[in-house]
Amino acid sequence: MTETNGPETVPQHFLRQVRSRGAGEVALRDKEFGIWREFSWQESCEQVRQFGLGLQELGLARGDHVATIGDNDRQYLWAYLGLQAVGGVQVGLFTDATAEEAAYIIDHSDARFVLAQDQEQVDKVLAVRDRIPKVERVVYWDERGLWEYDDAWLASYEEVCRLGEEAAAREPSRFEEEVAQGRVADLAILSYTSGTTGRPKGALLSHENILRSTEAFTQVEPLYDSDNHVSLLPLGWIAEHAWGVAPHCVHGLILNFPESPETVRENVREIAPQRVLYNSRLWDALLGTIQVQMAESSWINRKLYEIFLPVGRRLADRKLAGETASPGLRLAYQIGDWCLFHPLRDKLGFTKLRAAYTAGGALSPDAMRFFHALGINLKQIYGLTEVTGSGTIHWDNDIKIASVGRPGGGVSVRTAEDGEIQIGGPTVFQGYYNNPEATAEAIIEENGERWFRTGDAGHIDEDGHLIYLDRMADMITLANGERYAPQFIEGRLKFSPYILDVMAVGGPAQEYVTALIIINFENVSSWAERQGIGFTTFADLSQKDEVCELIRQTVVEVNAEMPPTSRLRRFVLMPKEFDADESEMTRSRKLRRDVLYTRYDEMIGAMYAEQKRIQVQTPVRYQDGREGVIETDLRIVDCSGQ
Repeated sequence: MTETNGPETVPQHFLRQVRSRGAGEVALRDKEFGIWREFSWQESCEQVRQFGLGLQELGLARGDHVATIGDNDRQYLWAYLGLQAVGGVQVGLFTDATAEEAAYIIDHSDARFVLAQDQEQVDKVLAVRDRIPKVERVVYWDERGLWEYDDAWLASYEEVCRLGEEAAAREPSRFEEEVAQGRVADLAILSYTSGTTGRPKGALLSHENILRSTEAFTQVEPLYDSDNHVSLLPLGWIAEHAWGVAPHCVHGLILNFPESPETVRENVREIAPQRVLYNSRLWDALLGTIQVQMAESSWINRKLYEIFLPVGRRLADRKLAGETASPGLRLAYQIGDWCLFHPLRDKLGFTKLRAAYTAGGALSPDAMRFFHALGINLKQIYGLTEVTGSGTIHWDNDIKIASVGRPGGGVSVRTAEDGEIQIGGPTVFQGYYNNPEATAEAIIEENGERWFRTGDAGHIDEDGHLIYLDRMADMITLANGERYAPQFIEGRLKFSPYILDVMAVGGPAQEYVTALIIINFENVSSWAERQGIGFTTFADLSQKDEVCELIRQTVVEVNAEMPPTSRLRRFVLMPKEFDADESEMTRSRKLRRDVLYTRYDEMIGAMYAEQKRIQVQTPVRYQDGREGVIETDLRIVDCSGQ
């Protein structure tokens, strides 16, 4: 491990690594055209130096905001560190943001510059040019398709670096002097929230916020300069800042950039990182993939799975309960590991894994238990943008799968009288950009400490573990006075490999809970083909009698383990997935419940009217911007008789 030398900004840590490691050690790898290209710390530093000084030559001043949008790669990293090195503030956007979403964040953040990866992202910015008048230049780093664009507003990454190279030749010490001016209290990033209940808000996060968040995590899981990190989480989400870039600069771990979003799993397997952080949706997808692939595997593999998965679960239960497994159980697991679990981990790229983490939404206890049975040390993180991604985390040998762990690294967690979770400590953000009213509402100043009101409901158990329930606003009271947590129901249902997404439905006007369910098209279509069931489209497959029965059986099984108030009485299989482009989800894949309730009001009403079918017209937006309507006859499936 690398020790820090007192308060430093992220770029100051980076320069310290460069001086220590220079040209002799690998700083990062980037897969390009099927080949992993390696770059030393010194090579990285030259790019960071040139880009940072180049932005200054274009007019960037200390404290200016720079919006960035693109997939993680080496140029993105160098631009990120370069702009921060000369005092700029990074404003990350999600790669799949629409032009309208990008325009709002770019303009609201007062960004003077935009870094856009390629033609697709540049076209988004050009489409909203009249709505982002404060932007002076747009810099792109993948020039494919942009050769014929003749617009002085656009500049290539290489052009900016050439300006920086000339500046460095004139003033050899300028870059180091700029980096030295930085202070840990300076703003590092302006990170926009998910916007589940309205427009996203810009959380102001300092270098200290980011570094203290990194420190909190490394108290739980130490990092080493030989560790590999696969950079796949978007820099529009807080996680990659505190889990990827900052640890790279502070501890010297090696960053690895996948060739494309489509090759992530293959590239993770090639690198075999020591730790991974996936959002809960990706863990759910991995679980479903494993289950389906095993079901379609050879007879011997299916038998091994049937025999040893229960063994893995028994050992996982003993371990998670802090109990010692019997010699017989340990021996049986070793055989299962050799025959089954190690090959499965190898396919996932987890052969060198010390720990795996899940964040960005609750992962069901069933899914946690499943991965522990495979020998994957999966731990939960609870954090929000406003606390730089850190709140609570599972510690080794103290994992409760029903909890989201305990705080660490100077972070404090408490619950208010109404059950709201509140977080204090050095990771609490500075406030919302240009929104003093929201800041005052979110922050409690008390005895010299600042506490963030999360808006989440939960409680702390006798062992100091935080039990997360749901958003305060989403805890729902039924007409009979009973309360339920929608995310708890949804998490249990998504354990099924055949269910991709769920929204539990029910409120003060209803006596029971219903749900809108999205099938996992890949897994259900594979199942349907094995059963000889013909289908054409997603909508057609979702309404097949056999598919409705398949999902009904899953609901019945989950209902049997639920308290009576949380059991589903009816559900509808949706004719399409929930879509962020239609504002049904945030870019971090959280449901926008108010939008869904409004959009599917007729469908929800039909479930409570005890209808058997409903004809619906569902609006859709295609990738080329066209809008259309899917007209489908939907079945309403009744589970009340079980």
